[in-house]
Amino acid sequence: MLPYLTRDFPGIGGKIKSRAEDFFVQEIPLYETSGEGEHVYCEIQKVGLTTFDAVHRIAAALGVSSRDIGYAGLKDARAISRQILSIWGTSEEAVMGLKIPDIAVQWAARHGNKLRLGHLEGNRFAIKIRDVNPTDVVRLGPVLETLGRRGMPNYFGEQRFGRRKNNDKLGAALVRGDGRELLHLLIGDPLPGIDDRMTLAARTAFDASQFEEAMKNWPRRCGMERRILHRFIKTRRPAASARAVDQKIRRLWVSALQSRMFNDVLAARIDTIDQVMTGDVAYKEENGACFLVSDVAIEQPRCAAFEISPTGPLVGYRMTHAEGEPGKLEDAALAKAQLTPEDFRRTNVLKVKGARRPLRVKPGEVSLAAGVDEHGPHVTVAFTLPAGSFATMLMREITKSELLKQQDQEAKSQDEIDVDADGEDVVEETPGDGLVGEEPAEE
Repeated sequence: MLPYLTRDFPGIGGKIKSRAEDFFVQEIPLYETSGEGEHVYCEIQKVGLTTFDAVHRIAAALGVSSRDIGYAGLKDARAISRQILSIWGTSEEAVMGLKIPDIAVQWAARHGNKLRLGHLEGNRFAIKIRDVNPTDVVRLGPVLETLGRRGMPNYFGEQRFGRRKNNDKLGAALVRGDGRELLHLLIGDPLPGIDDRMTLAARTAFDASQFEEAMKNWPRRCGMERRILHRFIKTRRPAASARAVDQKIRRLWVSALQSRMFNDVLAARIDTIDQVMTGDVAYKEENGACFLVSDVAIEQPRCAAFEISPTGPLVGYRMTHAEGEPGKLEDAALAKAQLTPEDFRRTNVLKVKGARRPLRVKPGEVSLAAGVDEHGPHVTVAFTLPAGSFATMLMREITKSELLKQQDQEAKSQDEIDVDADGEDVVEETPGDGLVGEEPAEE
């Protein structure tokens, strides 16, 4: 479990995303539309749809290619999301006239360039926490004050690592060129409790080298896994079989690997995310430029004022590496993955240049409200975050649901131990032998 910055303050528990309308997100554009150009920009509101679902539906309705629709970021399906798209080959009137279930167009205007990933200033959120006592809203002040002053840990969310939590391991195998390990993780490595019955049987059979049996068990919906297994059965060459993985999936895995290493470094620096060290690569909040810290006495006041922040690695072959103690932490993350920056230059995978990411971000326009609606009591937290940061990481510091769940499980385990101790350690007295049970040892 990733460490909390605000662990000295108790969480209020509760659940987020109980229903789509409990999670609202709106993109803050990087620039305004010009009113002229070949592309029609529009803001859509979607409910219960991924960004890809929305793009495909809009493309079909307008009779354009989905490749001609640009977007600045990906938005969760379980939410009410307002995001901006650019569409080539259509008109403002056609876009405003769209009638698609679960999609509503808010406005449309022309602009000169296609919208690209990252063309985004940030996101505005309003999130309801359910299964809480509304009066607990008063307990959130110190948590939010700390996050505003010191910064919110800029962790990547767990969704980056996939349902099986191993996208980063797949990325590491890919970058190392370890086809055998990649196939084991992709179509072997059974995980009871996560894999369904057929998938579990398929993965178990693969790891037992029963490849035809594995193919019979893989569900038809698992097209990628079946395609790669078919190639492996035909060639018996792990590396060649792994090359059947779609390029977009490869990028996702490598991105997850970078994210995991960044999270590892941030976790090790959690108590100093508002402090720079000699050798840090610092991030300038005003323009995103980075520089190497050589004089902490000069730079720390700027860090305290949130003008600069320490960064962590998004590892690649051209990434600027930290020095000194920060550099040792980055080396440890690379060693854990059994990688070097040069491994990301492999021509048969992806050439990944790398980048730096600030260890913290500053939430803006924070507000709190509590109430009761037709679905029960709730606490609503509204705020803005820079592009690329995860709202779930701010909510995590507020609710600490992971920690509360762990503590509950530990308490239940302790109760079971105490029950077992009472039952097993106390020996029933037998007439004539004078024996009595020992008291259970203190935990």
